[in-house]
Amino acid sequence: MKKLLIITYNFPPRHDIASMRARGLARFLPEFGCEPVFLTPALPGKPEENFRVIETFYPGNATVLFGKRLGLNLENRETQDKFSDIVSSVEWKNPLAGMAVWLLKSIIEYPDNQKAWYPYAVKAGLKLLTEEKVDVMISSSPPATAHLIGSGIKRRHNIPWIADFRDLWSQDHYRTYGPIRKWMDKRLELRTMPGADAMITVSEPLSRNLSALHGGKKVYTIPNGFDPADMATQQLAKEFTITYTGKFMEGKRDPTLLFQALEELIRESRIDPADVKVRLFGRKRRWIEREIKSHGLEGVVSQMGLMGREECLEKQRSSQLLLLINWNDPRDEGVYTGKVFEYLAAKRPVLAIGGPRGVISDLMEETCAGTHVTGLDELKKALTGFYDEYKRTGKVQYHGIEEKLMRYSHREMARKFAQVIEDVSGGSR
Repeated sequence: MKKLLIITYNFPPRHDIASMRARGLARFLPEFGCEPVFLTPALPGKPEENFRVIETFYPGNATVLFGKRLGLNLENRETQDKFSDIVSSVEWKNPLAGMAVWLLKSIIEYPDNQKAWYPYAVKAGLKLLTEEKVDVMISSSPPATAHLIGSGIKRRHNIPWIADFRDLWSQDHYRTYGPIRKWMDKRLELRTMPGADAMITVSEPLSRNLSALHGGKKVYTIPNGFDPADMATQQLAKEFTITYTGKFMEGKRDPTLLFQALEELIRESRIDPADVKVRLFGRKRRWIEREIKSHGLEGVVSQMGLMGREECLEKQRSSQLLLLINWNDPRDEGVYTGKVFEYLAAKRPVLAIGGPRGVISDLMEETCAGTHVTGLDELKKALTGFYDEYKRTGKVQYHGIEEKLMRYSHREMARKFAQVIEDVSGGSR
């Protein structure tokens, strides 16, 4: 059995969809002859007993540490929300002040918000390598600090190193920094990654981008996935429910297109608002509440606030439709959100809206788990079709093909990782 050191900031019970990739590897890599040891900052609770985890000291993210200098307790979630609202208000009302805020943010968070973890992780990783025989090291980002840690360990201990990019680094179009910061990110990435023996990312378009940046270096494609144990069904809600669980980004991952479609369909008497319940699970946002009111949907759309993961899974399984929101940017063609795989496990039809056609469209067509629409007219047509079926039969029928869905399970993801591990360690499977 090959022993692995896996460096990841995100690991359960840390509540983040990014933790699911690590959990899948923890659960299923042993089936393929691999013994993973996870290196992560101190967790907010106990990991599962059968996972081997090394937790290091973590002084806090860069924003929290900067806030302490100003006398702000940004570790408090309520304070974070208020601070975020103030920053958003400043950016909206005064573009020049907004630019100053982003400049300050880009300096504080370079190369990322978790940079203070670096020395503690390198020390713990080197300690493990001196005490035990470890065959392969994997670093998983974001944050990019995970790869800096991997590089730091590689320089001192010549171990095969795999760099896993759940999102790209300097090529990530969700990172809206200015040109100087982007140049700095690219320069740091090019200085860091030559030591990696292999690179992995989650889709073919992103693999091509990553390979081009690094001089044609081979990049493996391994999508995220879902835990087969999460696949379940339960009684559906009586209403025509549309459920979203996750984060929002104004102007990017934004439900406004859905609100516009519903407003028009209600006005055209093609949908009865008394039947419809749109449930948005996640952190409540004032700008979303403004959009709900501006479209006259106060009795239809509700922000439900944060809920635990298990409760969110139950809400997904009971919903008539699951909403996936993509960013309207051509570079989004290669982006799978982690949420889409969680939706696959819920076995309910997925309505993906916005963004270009790409890997999400292909996934929906391959698995028959839902549909992807990119514009208002398409969305209105899809909603009308789902609603008419609901009125006729009392539910929206699910057509997902389980055999094809299982290609995106965590077990299959771990199998592909095991193959890369064999490749870089000199074996063959």
